[in-house]
Amino acid sequence: MMHGLVCDRCGKNLLVEEQTRYLVRIEVAAAYDPPEITRADLERDFDAEIRRLVKSMEGRDARELEEEVALVRRFDLCPPCRGEFVRTVSDTFFPHP
Repeated sequence: MMHGLVCDRCGKNLLVEEQTRYLVRIEVAAAYDPPEITRADLERDFDAEIRRLVKSMEGRDARELEEEVALVRRFDLCPPCRGEFVRTVSDTFFPHP
């Protein structure tokens, strides 16, 4: 992925071969809804919970773990690639009834 004045999809020089460029920013983050805290929650063994959590992360790639919480991608696109991106996202993830 290149940033700057080159289309990240087709490689076209932006603002030279195309007068307009589009910035696509994709951000996916884990939603956090605070739970209601109960007496049982306060009585849990938090040391054991932390050990269990750390053990579940052992051997996993740090980037993979990070991207489970938050992922951000940024792309510069020329007008034709922007159109293809919008059509693909709309048709794939949000199809019209």
